[in-house]
Amino acid sequence: MRDQADSLRNQLLVADEGNEKSNTSIQVISVVSGKGGVGKSNFVVNFALGLQKRNKNVLIIDLDIGMANIDILLGQSSKYSIVDMLEQEMSIWSIVEKGPLGLSYVAGGSGLTRLFEMNKEKADFFYRQIESLESSFDYILLDMGAGVTTSSLHFLLSSHEILLVTTPEPTSITDAYAMIKFIHLEDEEIPISMVVNRAFSKKEADRTAENVINVTNRFLNKSITYLTYIPNDDTVLKAVRSQQPFLLLAPNSKCSKAIENTIDVFIGRDKKDYGKPISMGTFLSKLKSFISN
Repeated sequence: MRDQADSLRNQLLVADEGNEKSNTSIQVISVVSGKGGVGKSNFVVNFALGLQKRNKNVLIIDLDIGMANIDILLGQSSKYSIVDMLEQEMSIWSIVEKGPLGLSYVAGGSGLTRLFEMNKEKADFFYRQIESLESSFDYILLDMGAGVTTSSLHFLLSSHEILLVTTPEPTSITDAYAMIKFIHLEDEEIPISMVVNRAFSKKEADRTAENVINVTNRFLNKSITYLTYIPNDDTVLKAVRSQQPFLLLAPNSKCSKAIENTIDVFIGRDKKDYGKPISMGTFLSKLKSFISN
């Protein structure tokens, strides 16, 4: 019965009218922050919805240990989490939930530390489940916890790209650079793009990005991409309190227009610089190499 239910659920999830994935390339993107409280998960939710509006199939997997709240930000309640999938050996399609605009997400859970400490048997099961997602999505966004641990680092380094969310606050900038340095020392090649959140002006955001870019170039000899900024906007707090993504609650607000611009830049950049197909296989092969060692 479970196999039949999973098969039906799979079909329903990927057969949204006018929004079915037509190719096999996929990007796994880890979204991180150097510290908590910078609005990372809120960015993930609205960024994903922005991509979904452009007929991209997106899945969010909440891997934020201790602060798993993607379902709350979406105004949803989730019966199962990715922890349940591992502990009960459930198909991943049994735990994928549907949010606004047909956005798919997998909720996090209080036992997420066990996800990063998988034995070989659990790891093999996890790989098979993640591999089954490839033909159904264009993007998988991993909402990672603030900072980084040795275990969560494996997921970061396996991703095709890392999006780093920071704010203009000095402590946030310092922690953002520390995050970049930590990742760079493990992998010099992985692309890192930066989003400056809660900026009071474009000038402030540009100055923040310039500072991080210059320091990273000078001390690490690494180039990072400044993707965009999201302005400080009271709409964000109103949206969180009402458990609605601000992109849907107030589509004409400053923050919503900024997200739409972010999507324009992101998709335009992908078409220009990321023309080669990206497969789930590259993500899984890297992850396997880390966990098997």
